[in-house]
Amino acid sequence: MAASDPVTAVLNIGGQLIDRLWPDPEKRDQAKLVLMEMAQKGELAELTGRTEIVKTEAASSHWLAANWRPILMLTFGGLIVARWFGFAAPNLSEAEYLKLWGIVELGLGGYVIGRSVEKIVPSLAEAVKK
Repeated sequence: MAASDPVTAVLNIGGQLIDRLWPDPEKRDQAKLVLMEMAQKGELAELTGRTEIVKTEAASSHWLAANWRPILMLTFGGLIVARWFGFAAPNLSEAEYLKLWGIVELGLGGYVIGRSVEKIVPSLAEAVKK
């Protein structure tokens, strides 16, 4: 794999972070094994691909392409808050409500993690170089 390959970069940085964050050699080896298993299964490539799609959409000059995900999350979040205040649609079942909640959790988690990684990775990369 080329050095510019995102999966290789994640493996390299991930391995270096694991070395610095896990003092116990056994747990460090387990964490590296999990990281390698993710790479072999293609999970890291899939996550990298998803990240690139979201970045491309967010950077789009077209308003709708850049904002459809946040609008969808706000809509689903609004439906959840409305239900808390007793304003739920009469045909919204508990299962549908839980699916909406799961989507909002996934969306918020992805956003928070993505933004955190975006802000932290440059400083972590700099620290690893030292």
